Amino acid sequence: MSIRPAPSDPVSAAPRPLAGRPVFPVGLGCMGMSEFYGASDDAESLAALRAAVDHCVQHFDTADTYGFGHNEQLVGRFLAGLAAADRQRLTVATKFGIVREPGRYERRIDNTPAYVRAACEASLRRLGTDCIDLYYCHRRDPAVPIEDVAGAMAQLVAEGKVRAIGFSEINPESLRRAHAVHPVAALQSEFSLWERGLETELLPLTQQLGVALVAYSPLGRGMLTGALPAASELEEGDFRRALPRFNGEAAEANRRQVEALKALAAQWGLPATQLALAWTLHRGPNVLPIPGARRQTHLAQNVGAATVVLSAAQAEALDTLFPRGTTAGARYPDAGWAGIETTA
Repeated sequence: MSIRPAPSDPVSAAPRPLAGRPVFPVGLGCMGMSEFYGASDDAESLAALRAAVDHCVQHFDTADTYGFGHNEQLVGRFLAGLAAADRQRLTVATKFGIVREPGRYERRIDNTPAYVRAACEASLRRLGTDCIDLYYCHRRDPAVPIEDVAGAMAQLVAEGKVRAIGFSEINPESLRRAHAVHPVAALQSEFSLWERGLETELLPLTQQLGVALVAYSPLGRGMLTGALPAASELEEGDFRRALPRFNGEAAEANRRQVEALKALAAQWGLPATQLALAWTLHRGPNVLPIPGARRQTHLAQNVGAATVVLSAAQAEALDTLFPRGTTAGARYPDAGWAGIETTA
């Protein structure tokens, strides 16, 4: 495998544009620091956020629904502790649209213009900032025309409360319609070796429109690391215990693929984690993965993926190992599909 020499400053990896700024290619998904992956520790999370800056990470992703506001407050505490020059280098993204009740996974979706504004004001307070760098519609309510949603978000840009807008898990038609109202800076969708559905239409469309593709769960919610225990062994409160891909025959089939990935990674002298992230980065210059990391120990390995160069033959070998549409089991349980347009 061809690998660039490890630079002393990892930011020497070529930056990629996001919301009008160049950022380091690998960002940080902050969701797990507050919810969904078992017990969390604010002190450890804050240490991981600060370490991410030391590793040249510039893109941090949160949402108002993660921990019912806790995640935004945590990121806000982290931002408050930064020097002004360091804060200016970062792009912090948050989202609106998912409304949940404490203790329940089920959700409803609200995209009404009044809610967009109220949610933005609440996120600004929790983040402790006067402008959100990148503001996403987290999930879509089909009852509200997407032109109305984009228009409400555009008004926030005009008022200086938001710098750039994005959407998550929308289909190609919706992206075109929203982009016609106001330039969409980013589309965030699940994208990884084991979730490749957007490659057919959405990925080419984002490249055509100049939209960044922010890939969440680029490590298959941890499965592609090759180190994840069986679902039954995960902590209580870890929502992967209920995901179809992590249970029963589906989990067994998926683990066989991951074992093959680990073998290939060992052959090429890389951790499976870096190989999976490098594949994602290889899909296009507008792709920016945001792997989650609750602890500092995972950061260096994730960031190191930006220095890995895959040959065409190596990328083809990975494509062959994970053919599009062959991952066993659904991405979400029934309740998790609310507001998702990209089901392929």
